[in-house]
Amino acid sequence: MGETHENRSKWVKIRLKPTEQNLIERRYKKTTFQCMSEYARALLLGKPVMILNRDKSLDDLLEELMILRKELNAIGNNLNQAVRNINSAHGTADNRLWENLLQVVNNKLEPSVTEIKDRINTYATLWSQKLKAGKV
Repeated sequence: MGETHENRSKWVKIRLKPTEQNLIERRYKKTTFQCMSEYARALLLGKPVMILNRDKSLDDLLEELMILRKELNAIGNNLNQAVRNINSAHGTADNRLWENLLQVVNNKLEPSVTEIKDRINTYATLWSQKLKAGKV
């Protein structure tokens, strides 16, 4: 029914030049393997080796998106604090407080959110053009 599991008790020892070891380690770091022994077994036994292909432009895009996410979170936190302060005002919130909040949103938050949206749209356009070029 099930396979019998054997412990790996046999060792294979090889000697390498430092340049050979560096080359193997560099290649190993580009793979999806968690440890060097898995990688070596796959190579020696002729099993497929998955290589990660890092795209520098994608890394840059993800870094920029993380920055934009932090900015949006900060904007949301500031807005939530303002609304909480208005709601916790003694008695009912004065229309003047809501008007001040609306003015802050229009003057400060709206331009920041618009800038973030524009930057995201720019990256989305660049990325979609790159994807289309890659398919051709």
